[in-house]
Amino acid sequence: MPYDLVVVGAGPAGLAGAVTAAERGLSVALLDGDARLGGQFYRHPAPGLGATRPEALHHDWAAFDALRRRWAASGGVHLPEHHVWTVTPERADGVRGAGADGASWAVHAVTGPDGAGDRPVLVRGRAVLLATGAAERHLPFPGWTLPGVVGAGGAQAMLKAGLVLPGGQPDGPPGGQPDGPPDGPSDGRPDRRPGVPRAPRIVVAGSGPLLLAVASSLVAAGARVPAVVEAAGYRGYARRPDVLALAPAKWAEALTHGVPLAAHGVRPYGRHAVVRAHGAERVEAVTVARLDRDWRPLPGTERRITCDALAVGHGLVPRIDLATSLGCATRTTADGAIALVVDASQRTSVPGLWSAGETAGVGGVRLALAEGELAGAAVAVRLRGCAAEGPPARTRALLRTRSRLRAFAELMAAAHAPQDGWVDWLDDATEVCRCEEVEAGRVREAVEQLGARDARTVKLLTRAGMGWCQGRICGTAVACLARGAGRPDLLGAGALPGSPERRPLAVPVTLGALAALEEAPEPPSGGARPRDASHS
Repeated sequence: MPYDLVVVGAGPAGLAGAVTAAERGLSVALLDGDARLGGQFYRHPAPGLGATRPEALHHDWAAFDALRRRWAASGGVHLPEHHVWTVTPERADGVRGAGADGASWAVHAVTGPDGAGDRPVLVRGRAVLLATGAAERHLPFPGWTLPGVVGAGGAQAMLKAGLVLPGGQPDGPPGGQPDGPPDGPSDGRPDRRPGVPRAPRIVVAGSGPLLLAVASSLVAAGARVPAVVEAAGYRGYARRPDVLALAPAKWAEALTHGVPLAAHGVRPYGRHAVVRAHGAERVEAVTVARLDRDWRPLPGTERRITCDALAVGHGLVPRIDLATSLGCATRTTADGAIALVVDASQRTSVPGLWSAGETAGVGGVRLALAEGELAGAAVAVRLRGCAAEGPPARTRALLRTRSRLRAFAELMAAAHAPQDGWVDWLDDATEVCRCEEVEAGRVREAVEQLGARDARTVKLLTRAGMGWCQGRICGTAVACLARGAGRPDLLGAGALPGSPERRPLAVPVTLGALAALEEAPEPPSGGARPRDASHS
């Protein structure tokens, strides 16, 4: 017997959807690659680190705590460290308990930290909710491969999960910081004992509201943040005062992050970007330059900032590999990212497949929670025909919340959208694809001399995107260069090429795991299923 609903992703959207469906009587399996609930947004330290106040570095922690308590009482099954690499449809023939659309879904995963367990697992479901979140968008620049240069979200993950700060050098020169507080404060702040080197200086740069959240988290943890460097600025929000008026909580959140930054003397740089990182064995300083409207550096505006680490990211892009491999319809967001098309009940264009949260467009935790609840209720209606929509007032409130926050998300995406001039940051020796060590000059040669006009052709000619990450890090940069960004004589139509490639493997899988698919274990049949099992 398959589960009624298999949820992929235990972040805010996935957890909200799983709880809602389970409380309405559905059997639910919740799969996630991490060992703990919460996803990236609610990432928190392992119990062994002894953090007594993990909420100190989180926003809306109370909502997460309430959700995980409801989940614990719901009877749902949590399958941690399950890395889903593909989802395939199965027709009803020979499959008991098929979904209302006449199909069942086979969700394939490998287990263990980072999938290193190599044990294939098969979980069947009558419906699937994809809540796989988003990943950081990276735009390369000279020096971005130096140790100490990390993603903005990566810096926040290091702090939330490990209580460590980028740039920590226990035995290094001034400016270093211990890698963790084994016997220091356990409230989420790194150790500040006498005699310990001073806190690292971390420049936060890129574009998007995530920068403020990252910078405020680092400051709260004891780091020194000499600058927050924002490429786009915030004037773009003024274009839609009607949308701003309907999102007062967003401005309150911005103030929550901005006030402590001002109190600690953090200097904001609007319409600036880090165009080069300097250092021998690790980053020691960055060059910041003012940008024109197209994000081209203005000569003579460069200034150098000394630092021990750089946390840089240019927004988020939806993680939709599993959905696109199934042929789900996509759309291009205002910042050029590719997101899924969903209807009013969060259902994708593929029957039996729902999606919630950042996969439908990056919009923040409150939007993810609302969409997850809507999706969970809709699945219950579809499979059981029960009154799963809850009180009409609740449904209407969720729809209004989603509409309001989705409008703000589109405004936010437009305000922080990367412009083509960023490619002027790159010299020909700058590595664009780190996995395959492909430099910008080789990509430009493929476009200007060999006639490549899309990322796939560039990949075939240069191997850019063929490495371990399969283009997840370099994909945006390669796509921009491939369509002639920064070259009006070569520039193609559209912000970015169309929908991403369909890949049969969403995460790395060994040949041994593939060979063992015929023997992959399935969930136990019948109604009884172990809770929080590490296997299915």
